[in-house]
Amino acid sequence: MRRSIHACVAATLALLVSGCQSAFFGFVNRDSTQPDATAVYDTTRGLALDIYRPQNAAPDTPVVLFFYGGSWQYGTRAQYRFVGSRLAQNGVVAIVADYRTWPAAGFPAFMGDAAHAVRWTVDHAAEYGGDPNRVFIAGHSAGAQIAALLGTDARHLAAVELKPKDLAGVIGLSGPYDFVISGKLEEIFGPRSQWPEAMAVRFVDGDEPPFLLIHGDGDRTVDVGNSRKLDFALRRKGVDSTLEIVSGGNHFVTAAAFYDPERAPEVLPAIRTFIGLDPTEAE
Repeated sequence: MRRSIHACVAATLALLVSGCQSAFFGFVNRDSTQPDATAVYDTTRGLALDIYRPQNAAPDTPVVLFFYGGSWQYGTRAQYRFVGSRLAQNGVVAIVADYRTWPAAGFPAFMGDAAHAVRWTVDHAAEYGGDPNRVFIAGHSAGAQIAALLGTDARHLAAVELKPKDLAGVIGLSGPYDFVISGKLEEIFGPRSQWPEAMAVRFVDGDEPPFLLIHGDGDRTVDVGNSRKLDFALRRKGVDSTLEIVSGGNHFVTAAAFYDPERAPEVLPAIRTFIGLDPTEAE
């Protein structure tokens, strides 16, 4: 059974959403806790998010809002309990948000969903023991693209009366930030004229919050060059950016660290350091 599950991890996302999907998420969530609360952040579209609270949360507890990956086509917040649960174990108020995926919505509609999730998080973090002044956004793969674009293209947060520097930071895991749009993605990202609007590197101008970019150098799904380019663009504009390369890591290794920290032991300490927690206490 373990061998078949690991085969799923190594496969492409297309394979993950086939018959292997149920077994995969069942495996990675095997030790995860249920969320402490669920809230609807967009009543018009019925979009919700799950909240995971750490034990003994203090008023200044950092908050991480997480957007999952799935090629902008797949995923649900329930599948990512392992992320919310692990972050809560590490002293974070963790929020995992749904957003519309293709074909329900394409670009830039899902960016509007994400921006509204940020607005809800800032407005309600304190109700769950989190500090609204310490809200970080994070994502894996397609979710990292969403998080990074929120942090670089100020127009998306402006629509909800926020700006990138209202965020404490952005955490991108194996994300595409300067990528080729072809095949199915041409439908998702709409007219060719708006494709450049999806590239986070294009919008770096120095008004960004700090960034933490983590990427495996063996990633064959999203090349590590994406993170290197974004890190360079940020630092060139004087933005605090940290790039963590996981040696030999594939596309899923940065997400795997949440259900099995030993698979990428540098990931959780890097995140804890970035959000201002003691890295030696990472679980």
